[in-house]
Amino acid sequence: MLHSENIIEVSQNTFEQDVIQRSHKIPVVVDFWAPWCGPCRMLGPILERLAADPNYDFILAKVNVDHNPNLSMRYQVQGIPAVKAFRDGEVVAEFVGAQPEPRVRQFIQGIAPSERDKALAEANSLLATRHWAEAEQAFRELLAEDERQPTAVLGLAKSLLAQGDGCEAQEWLARCHDGQAYMQAQKLVALAKYLCWAATVPEADDAPDLELQYRHVTRLLERGNFAAAIDGLLEVLRQDKRYRDNEAKEVMLSLFALLGEDDSLTQTYRRELASVLF
Repeated sequence: MLHSENIIEVSQNTFEQDVIQRSHKIPVVVDFWAPWCGPCRMLGPILERLAADPNYDFILAKVNVDHNPNLSMRYQVQGIPAVKAFRDGEVVAEFVGAQPEPRVRQFIQGIAPSERDKALAEANSLLATRHWAEAEQAFRELLAEDERQPTAVLGLAKSLLAQGDGCEAQEWLARCHDGQAYMQAQKLVALAKYLCWAATVPEADDAPDLELQYRHVTRLLERGNFAAAIDGLLEVLRQDKRYRDNEAKEVMLSLFALLGEDDSLTQTYRRELASVLF
């Protein structure tokens, strides 16, 4: 086997992390093989050369079927070599048997990320690292080419919400109609409506103190001060657990969805919210 960081041995214990999870970032090509298999010894070096070639961007994961029978059963491997390409946790292409190098190259080229895929990954990276304005620009450029990309639509809505723009975010969230994007969008609608309300409905001269405090949270969000904004919402809820027919609670849950379940603020304040409500 060639020595390359793009070529790895995978077992039943490491498959989930090394193949399934990793394939969300880069294509992973799994080679189901065995030492006694003649065609495997023909195909293996071709795959290894391509994985080590800087012109190709994928991970080659080698699975010895003798040592990992459960993986062979799981992916219905009936003959070897069996090659399966994974992207986003799913098998997207496959073939069985030794193939000539030109056909193997064509197979690899077919599963490689396109320029649009790379641009989307970069935009999502900016979103994950909270470079909100840069992420917004990256998603706008993607959507200028194709407004039907649900991941980019959702990403733009999130980057707008993080900067306090609820009105435009509402418009983009309404375009998320199907699947995972729709489910995520629904969790953000309350925050978008709240921010848009605060931006478009004038503040009354005789507004109650609690409403003034509730509106002040939007200004904190516009400045990116999420911790202070969540503290402000908690204070509103301490005074009225069902403020505006549970709107304040829904806005807080939307903020958790925007920040992500793994975020330290989400984890800390979700417990605080529970203590206030219950």
